[in-house]
Amino acid sequence: MTSTPARFTPFDASEFLDSEESIAEYLAAALEDPDPDLFVAALGDVAKARGMTQIAREAGLGRESLYKALTPGSKVRYETVRKVMDVLGVRLTVSPQG
Repeated sequence: MTSTPARFTPFDASEFLDSEESIAEYLAAALEDPDPDLFVAALGDVAKARGMTQIAREAGLGRESLYKALTPGSKVRYETVRKVMDVLGVRLTVSPQG
């Protein structure tokens, strides 16, 4: 008996980021991880879900530059993160640990 190997497609979080609440929760969860690349990747997922070209245009950035900036390990500037978050309609908040 020969079995066919299972085929899996890569998980794409951007397919599930369809509301303001899911986007905010996704980014908040990513921000809790100490690895900054996780937050950068999550921000990229959200930008992809909303349309990278549109986000880049509204943030005043080039599309290719935005893709590069939101790639893990990119050392993205805070200014870029802030512009993208403003366009996405989300903000960072600070609270005491505990």
